[in-house]
Amino acid sequence: MKKQLFIFFTFFTLTLSFHVNAEHVMYVVTGTSNTLKIIDTDTDKITGEIGELENAHGLSGNANTEYLVAGSMNQDNMGKSLSKPVAITEEEHKEHHAADSGSSKSSGKSYVSIIHPKHGHVMRRIEVKGITHHTSVSPDGKVAIAVHSKNGGVSVINLDQAKVLSFIKTGQVPNYAVFSSDGQFLYVSNAGSGNVSVIDTHKRAVIKNIKVGLGPEHLQIDAHNEVLYVVNVIGGSVSAVNLADTHNIHTYKVGKSPHGISLSTDGKRLFVSNKGGNSLTRINISNDNIETISLEPAPYHVEVIPNSQKLYVSSRKQPKIWVIDQINMSVLKEINIGSGVAHQMVVLDR
Repeated sequence: MKKQLFIFFTFFTLTLSFHVNAEHVMYVVTGTSNTLKIIDTDTDKITGEIGELENAHGLSGNANTEYLVAGSMNQDNMGKSLSKPVAITEEEHKEHHAADSGSSKSSGKSYVSIIHPKHGHVMRRIEVKGITHHTSVSPDGKVAIAVHSKNGGVSVINLDQAKVLSFIKTGQVPNYAVFSSDGQFLYVSNAGSGNVSVIDTHKRAVIKNIKVGLGPEHLQIDAHNEVLYVVNVIGGSVSAVNLADTHNIHTYKVGKSPHGISLSTDGKRLFVSNKGGNSLTRINISNDNIETISLEPAPYHVEVIPNSQKLYVSSRKQPKIWVIDQINMSVLKEINIGSGVAHQMVVLDR
């Protein structure tokens, strides 16, 4: 009996420890305030900040890389040097930033910043073709994508080598990019073309363009690579594209000028912010039931906190993030980020 109790107690302790340690941290760039905020998603409090960014809207990362990748909406800023973080030596700083020397200042150039969140600073800057709106990191953590809205395509960046491998033309005013979970395909929304480009990542070439609604921007793919959800800003809708048959598209009407989109961990609920309509929409995938609540001003980026009932929604007009209950669709609290606007968010295990 004592042995059984001991086994049970050990199992319970291990299980409890697993849940306690299964915490998440959210990273978010803040545009013109030139910082990245670090938020503890258990307490919904800001626990840190990383500077040295320039008007970053795009941010990406995942569990298979130690880096975060941020874009810049500024051009011709390659000459700006990186300050040495207090936590490292001068020699370490020079080694980290060796790739920055000799960078071109030619017109139309910009950069992406490679951030080491645990070290708390920007480690590299990589020159790219133009301003970068959003970024995406491949599932294996080896490649980053920079989406260039003014240049009609995306840069493919090798993170280990810290260099651009190629530039892929997609369409007019590309906006957002997501990978399939196996990394075989990359999907890029082209807001000016009304379509989504499908890129074969091995060939690094567009193999198909999927016609969706008008002004397609943010994207979300389900965990099984079966459905791609596309936010269409003009007309206020979301296209649900069956990836096995891309002519099979289901359309959900949401609110005015939708922007952010995020899927619940179980894939049953889709959340869409309606920036122009000052509202947040929840779509029940199984029965197409749609519920919308008022949320103002200007709900913007949306991010589900994995394995929780929390949803983070930023405001385009105020420096804050709402913490929303996914089930009750109610505001639990607000996170004041101080200045700027919370743009693309990344949630990772602690």
